[in-house]
Amino acid sequence: MKALIILNDPPYGTERSYNGLRLAMSLAKTKDTALRLFLMADAVVCAKVGQKTPEGYYNLERMLRGLTAREVPVGACGTCMGARGLTDQELVDGAHRSSMTELAEWTLWADKVVSF
Repeated sequence: MKALIILNDPPYGTERSYNGLRLAMSLAKTKDTALRLFLMADAVVCAKVGQKTPEGYYNLERMLRGLTAREVPVGACGTCMGARGLTDQELVDGAHRSSMTELAEWTLWADKVVSF
């Protein structure tokens, strides 16, 4: 199966992006599943390096690093990054500046699309 997960919410303040990443991590461990993750709107901040969260609190940067270590492609909407002043150098390793064109391609590639 080929799955695309799209995150829209900020990394903290709601748990939608956290839950989307939890699903992504579970899918990434599933045999015969190809996964791609797209961050847009406030979710692009999920990929910002240097997140410092209290001990025992979830950390979305760390969760994203777990996905990129499994070679899950992570795209961050370039327009959304620009609107938030986020540069390419501030993205976690393995995440890249992306576009609506790539999101469209990924959507057509996927058997399942889940949006948070």
